[in-house]
Amino acid sequence: MSILVQVLLTLLVLSACLGDVVLPWSHTLRTKVLEETMELLDWLQQKEVSCYKMNVINIFADHKRGNKTEILCKAATIAREGESCHGYFGGIYYNLLSLAWGSRARHKKPCPVAAGSTTSLKIFLKELHHVLQEEYKNQK
Repeated sequence: MSILVQVLLTLLVLSACLGDVVLPWSHTLRTKVLEETMELLDWLQQKEVSCYKMNVINIFADHKRGNKTEILCKAATIAREGESCHGYFGGIYYNLLSLAWGSRARHKKPCPVAAGSTTSLKIFLKELHHVLQEEYKNQK
C-alpha cells in the first residue's frame, strides 16, 4: 500500500474519532449535505405528494433564528413523520440530523416537538427549504 493511501486512511480514522474537531473537508461535506437536502426538497415540492395536506407542528411559527441546531433537529423529527408517505423523507431526516449534530448524528435521537400551531406539510417543506438556503448562503 502506498504511503498516500496510508495517510488518507489514517486521516479518515482520526476524523471519525475526533467528531467535533473541524477538519478541512468538514465544511465541504456540510455544504454537500445542504445541497442534497435542498435538491430533495425541490423534487418533493415539484411533485404532487399524497401527504402534502397532512398537518405537522409548525416549528417555524415563533422560533428565533439563532438556534439552528434545535430547528434542524426538530425539522428532522417532523421529516421522520413523513417517511411513510414518501421515501425521500428518510433521506431528509438523516441529512437534517447530520446538519444538526455533525458526526454525532448517529448517536442522537430526534428532538421532541411540543404541541403547538400546525401547518401543512407542503408549507413546512417550503419554509424548511428557505431555512436551508439561508444556512447555505451563510456558509459561503
